[in-house]
Amino acid sequence: MTLVSPGERLSICLVANCRFPIAEPFTGGLESMTWHLASELVRRGHEVAVFAAPGSDPSLGAVELSVEPMPDHPGRHDLGAPPFVEVAEHHAYLSLMLQLSGQEGEGFDLMHNNSLHYLPVAMARSLSMPVLTTLHTPPLWWLESAVRLDGGSSSFAAVSRHTAASWAPIVESTCVLNGVDVDQWPAGPGGATAVWSGRLVAEKAPHDAVLAARKAGIPIVLAGPILDLDYFRTEVEPLLGPEATYAGHLAQADLAALVGGSAVAVVTPAWDEPYGLVAAEALACGTPVAAYARGGLPEVVSADTGRLATGGDVDMLAAAITSALSLDRAQCRRHAEDELSLTRMVDRYEDLYLDIVGRRLAA
Repeated sequence: MTLVSPGERLSICLVANCRFPIAEPFTGGLESMTWHLASELVRRGHEVAVFAAPGSDPSLGAVELSVEPMPDHPGRHDLGAPPFVEVAEHHAYLSLMLQLSGQEGEGFDLMHNNSLHYLPVAMARSLSMPVLTTLHTPPLWWLESAVRLDGGSSSFAAVSRHTAASWAPIVESTCVLNGVDVDQWPAGPGGATAVWSGRLVAEKAPHDAVLAARKAGIPIVLAGPILDLDYFRTEVEPLLGPEATYAGHLAQADLAALVGGSAVAVVTPAWDEPYGLVAAEALACGTPVAAYARGGLPEVVSADTGRLATGGDVDMLAAAITSALSLDRAQCRRHAEDELSLTRMVDRYEDLYLDIVGRRLAA
């Protein structure tokens, strides 16, 4: 490991989630953020090794975190046994950390952990390189336990001030807002419909978006992967019809065209969203946002780019949709360029990398 200064190249080990591939169409905001971070770091001249799920974008040169299916045998049916997927993921990250604790890890300046798994945190002090973990979730108990086991050897970033505050009793973190590539989310002309995008699961509550749009008198289009088929069939599908349609899981360019061609983007988390990347994507397209004021969303949506409603209040959300229709699309785009861009996010991470590596070398 050599001393680095601003403008010099770093060798970065970027650890991703092993459950979903880092490839388009992205399953969620975590996968999108990791792909864009890796791509921008490489564009800036850094060496980046991405450890990610099978099926990840070949252009990243990702090293597969293989999660082997467990063979079928009677022991799998022991009521006290953990789910086999969790065991397989545990072994995938254990193998990686053991590998990086040896000679192979000596070629990196830093590990950036984006995995959501506890082992890269719990085993961070076994590595010769410093570790930065981005906190993408509230303090889930398995991550909290790993942070306590880490004993202060790692550094932490949080994707919003809300997320940083929720972790504050456990660990100090630096807020680095997630960023979107504003070139890939170009300003659109708007349109006559609302749009909702994201994973179609209960905690994202797309059914609330349909109900609110119906009350506001505006058609709505839903887009994203269906990850909970039972929820979709019982709560969403019965609401579909001429005024509420499902466009499928779209490629990024197609999704950007849909969002940019919409009058308003509706964001309806049923939990405290750690950030709210779909809102930032909509604003980059110039599309104002009507959202539940949960988690980090009030940090993404400003008074001149969207309207916020109390979480779960469909009537208030319908009013927010109506009010957001009159907001200036050019101002939405400017806000995304100035405050929510990929460039700003990666600038901040580069500063953190240099500070962390410098502190390790000075120790």
